[in-house]
Amino acid sequence: MNLSAIIQARAGSTRLPRKVLMDLAGKPMLTRVIERARRVPGVAEVVVATTTLPGDDVVAACAHDSGARVVRGPSDDVLARYHLAIQDSACDAVLRITADCPLLDPVVTGRVVAAFTAGGCDYASNTLERTFPRGLDSEVLSRAALDTAHREATEAPDREHVTCFVWRQPTRFRLRSVADPVDRSGLRWTVDTPEDFALVDRIYAALQPATPDFAYADVLALLDRHADWSALNAHVEQKKTGI
Repeated sequence: MNLSAIIQARAGSTRLPRKVLMDLAGKPMLTRVIERARRVPGVAEVVVATTTLPGDDVVAACAHDSGARVVRGPSDDVLARYHLAIQDSACDAVLRITADCPLLDPVVTGRVVAAFTAGGCDYASNTLERTFPRGLDSEVLSRAALDTAHREATEAPDREHVTCFVWRQPTRFRLRSVADPVDRSGLRWTVDTPEDFALVDRIYAALQPATPDFAYADVLALLDRHADWSALNAHVEQKKTGI
């Protein structure tokens, strides 16, 4: 299987503008996500799908400098951006990642990739049943399913959220869920607000220098030692729109 990791990214986040360019231990957050996506088993290429807006020129430049292929498309039609990203690719499947998840874990995401490559499904994810912290979200869908969604989806949420056209039709598309034995879905490790960034910044400052490839287990152990850190963003409600 030829797998493309496509990271959606833009500068115009409403709650924390330019968050994907904020510094985490010496590098932009987008670069950190690209680095982690590249380490996911089975990923053949990493693509950043940003918008054609002038404000995202800096996002495109950051992605290019970080070694990712860059595709630019409509601001509100993220599904169209993903479809553009596969036009010049030989991929059979797409790994969907968002640029506001700098704690993305290659092993956890690799479990989702393995569930998909085992065959018998059109879509696999660890978000159908949430057990992992928000911020480790990973979805894999077939190129055929993405083509179908792009061709048929007309509702704005389906165009914005990329995969919901697929996972909302379980009788049409074969879905596979990846869950963890321990439910830690109450933990928030994504970045959408200053409080979110404060937590992730502390985690990177503590782990990145000595353990640049730090993993899910390392973050859990760190937060066990600093139980008060998770309170930094515990009150933040998840936004219903995409990046």
